[in-house]
Amino acid sequence: MFDVGFWEFALIGVIALIIVGPERMPGIARAAGRYVGKAKRFIAKIQDDVSDELEVEKFKEQLSSMDKDSNIIEIFDETKDKINDIKNNVNNDKS
Repeated sequence: MFDVGFWEFALIGVIALIIVGPERMPGIARAAGRYVGKAKRFIAKIQDDVSDELEVEKFKEQLSSMDKDSNIIEIFDETKDKINDIKNNVNNDKS
């Protein structure tokens, strides 16, 4: 997410300790932790929703291609039937 290391956190902590004082620091740290946790859960939920939507799209594409394949097979079967009918008619006319 952010490229923040130990020293950056330490500096933020020292500045926050100076500004708010040692009495209120634990409560603020707890509240900040809650907000960070909520943000992480929110981002994870969005990522899950996006991946689910992508899977649904892939499934729709697969079904669409299967439907196209089945239409092609039906066309081949109909064509075979027509050719066989024509052959039978030609053979009957010769006889």
